[in-house]
Amino acid sequence: MPLKDHNNPTLKLPSWVENAVVYQIFPDRFKRSKTSYKKNNFEFMNWEDPPDLQGFRGGDLFGVIERLDYLKGIGINCIYLNPIFSSAANHRYHTYDYFKVDPILGGDEALYSLIDEAHKRDIFIVLDGVFNHCGRGFWPFHHIIENGKSSPYKNWFKLHETPFKAYPKENETCGYDCWWNDPALPKFNFENKDVEDFLLSVGKYWVEKGIDGWRLDVAEEIPFSFWDKFNYEMKRINSEVWVVGEIWGDARKWLNKKYFDGVMNYRVGWSTISWVADFKLNSPYKNPFYPLKNLTSKEYINILKITESWYSNEINNGNLNLLDSHDVPRALNTLAKDIKSLKLALFLLFINKGVPCIYYGTEIGLSGGAEPHCRESFPCNNKYNDDIREFIKSIIEFRKTYRIFIKNGIKWTSPEKDILCGNFKSKKNKITIYVNRSRLSAFNLSKTVSKIIFKSEEFNSREVLPPQSFICYLNSI
Repeated sequence: MPLKDHNNPTLKLPSWVENAVVYQIFPDRFKRSKTSYKKNNFEFMNWEDPPDLQGFRGGDLFGVIERLDYLKGIGINCIYLNPIFSSAANHRYHTYDYFKVDPILGGDEALYSLIDEAHKRDIFIVLDGVFNHCGRGFWPFHHIIENGKSSPYKNWFKLHETPFKAYPKENETCGYDCWWNDPALPKFNFENKDVEDFLLSVGKYWVEKGIDGWRLDVAEEIPFSFWDKFNYEMKRINSEVWVVGEIWGDARKWLNKKYFDGVMNYRVGWSTISWVADFKLNSPYKNPFYPLKNLTSKEYINILKITESWYSNEINNGNLNLLDSHDVPRALNTLAKDIKSLKLALFLLFINKGVPCIYYGTEIGLSGGAEPHCRESFPCNNKYNDDIREFIKSIIEFRKTYRIFIKNGIKWTSPEKDILCGNFKSKKNKITIYVNRSRLSAFNLSKTVSKIIFKSEEFNSREVLPPQSFICYLNSI
């Protein structure tokens, strides 16, 4: 049943989320385990091959288990997995069995082991729910392929002509609603109650198996009424389940009704990268919802201020903030491979309200461009620069220590064109932050006896903030 009261206490933000640091994993490219490889004798492409749209590298969930201690050591306490259910695509957004983990990923056994081992380390597991569309191999759709209009499942999808063409030739139409006109992704018909009931049963099944949350793909294309039921049913089973929708822009229509705990806050990501990069922005990628562009300091502050004003404090603290993902170029690519710029962007990401998310490999400097290049394999030789990873560890520790300040929010000003000044407050103390994005000019700091609690590692001066650096002071009020 849909909710009668959107202030229902069961819809409150799960208690663990405000302290979460998320690590997003594209399973096929993270780690190929010896366990799964020996068990199934699969033949995969070379791990080091450049990423492409098709083909499998053989990363699996047992491989994720093997790297749990590595992630825990960084400070990660939540893993968001791209789709893991049976699919004919390496990204697995073409689901054909929602109740089975893809055998290439290790099957159900691998997921249950991952949940168990992650929970032993106080790490939460969030799955990717693809409920707007399925793959052509999904059994009701395949039933229609075989039986046409005589199939009892014909109303699970919106068919326009029969016989439709699931594999149309060039210049042919498929004859059914599909996502972005891709015949490989038939869209569900949510006017059919059987479809709703089926997808709700999928959500409930995996929550009952122990997952800690859902990230919901292309959520804005699915009716509000379904999300109303979905959120209620998930939290009826476990009120601590985190429900996050993929909405790239203004999500007030979803969040003010509490259909989700939060959304993927891409606005924080693209605006932060754009401001930090300044005139060095590498922006061939074009997406109106991820509009990489040069920003003045005041424009950047205004974007953050407007975005935060859209939502309640609870929702702002439950949003998933990210610089990049499997859908956009990696941050380091957009930042023209400048490590100092990446560190500034990560610092700003972690001190904003919301849950910071690191895309796998950011910590070792992966720098792929637009899809599929942003889905490269994680190096398996362990020979990579630890500098970014150590920096991320230090930011996580800073965020953990001063979480109460970040939760209360930051007030930004811009004393000079390349400088941000931010202030956090608690009842007794204030944190003041300066960030300098300039590649050429230092910024003169006012003389102060305030305690320095965090700063870029490249400088020791108390009076001058060098180019591409930041500093944080703690003061009593």
